[in-house]
Formats: sequence, C-alpha cells, structure tokens
Amino acid sequence: MAPGLSLFSVNAFVILSIEDGSRLFAKYYTPPHNVVAGFKDGQVPAEMNPYPDVKSQKAFEKGLLEKTAKQTGDIILYDNRVVLYKMESDCMLYLVGSVDENEVLLYNAILALRDSLHLLFKQAVDRRTITENLDLLSLAVDEIVDDGVILETDPTIIVQRVSRAPAQDVDLRRIDLSEQGVNNLAQLGRSKLADWLRQGL
Repeated sequence: MAPGLSLFSVNAFVILSIEDGSRLFAKYYTPPHNVVAGFKDGQVPAEMNPYPDVKSQKAFEKGLLEKTAKQTGDIILYDNRVVLYKMESDCMLYLVGSVDENEVLLYNAILALRDSLHLLFKQAVDRRTITENLDLLSLAVDEIVDDGVILETDPTIIVQRVSRAPAQDVDLRRIDLSEQGVNNLAQLGRSKLADWLRQGL
C-alpha cells in the first residue's frame, strides 16, 4: 500500500565541521500531523522519527561525516535516508529526507541554503562565520523549511526576508481621527499645495 501523500519532505538540516566532526547546527523535524492510525497525539512511529534523541542524532551525524568525507558527489543513500550534501571550506551542509522523497526538490533546498548563506555572510561560508552568525543561519533555515515542509528555494527572497529591518509600528493613538482632526489635516494639505504651486510658478 502506498504511503499517504504529505508535504513533509525534510527530516533534518545539519551542518558539521569537517575538522573534528562537531555539530555547528542541526535541526531535526518530526511530521507535524500524524497520519498513521493507531498512534496517539505526540507519538510518532520509529520509521517516521528515527533520531528522537541527541545520542541517536550524534551517531547518525558521525557516520554521515565518515561516509561523505571522501565522496565527491552531492547525494548518497545512508541509513535508509536520502542525504544531499555540499562542502563549504571547513564545514559540510547536509539535508536529510526520506528514501522515497524527490531528490531534485531536496537538492534545490540545499542549494537555496548554500546560496543564501553566501549572500548573507558576504564572505566565505566557514566554521567561524557560521558560529558568529547563527541567528541569520537559523532564520534562513526557517524561511526555507517549516516543520519539514519546503517553503522557499529562491535565495534572494530568503535573504530579503532574513535581513529586512522590522517595520516601524504606527502609533495610532497619536492620530486624531475626529472630524476636527480630519479638517485640520485637509487645511494643512491645502496650504502645502498652495505653497508648492507658488514656488513652482
């Protein structure tokens, strides 16, 4: 029987240091909606969440780095998961998906992360830069993937959303919306228009 269709496609984003194998960034996702019958809310079957604790995640990451350290490709099948990876100077970017997931979609997501980091950091993406800018990295990952669902793969849009300054809140309490306030605003507009027309003639 075929599995139910779902937008959930990403199991994890992981960034590891090549030098010592330490974790620089990791975000593991669990399917937000339980579609398997017989499980209560909050319980997820092991095949949907194979790395529920830090110990299993670290073991997976260690084996993953050993497997990809000498590889030259971009994609492998590891621990019954599709893993796409990109090497950037002294760190390795990983995106993990289920074995039956669309590899092209996952590849676009990891490229979006890599290109977004290059645009955000305006320099080489390395261990030091990542640790100094963990806030921007986390925001970029959240713009690309939300609860395992890929939302955006265009790096320029991701960078705009991550680096945009917060909009100034308009203080509506200071605006006089009474009839007299609107009349005062209209009178001010008429006087400014009259001044502008006099200067132009």
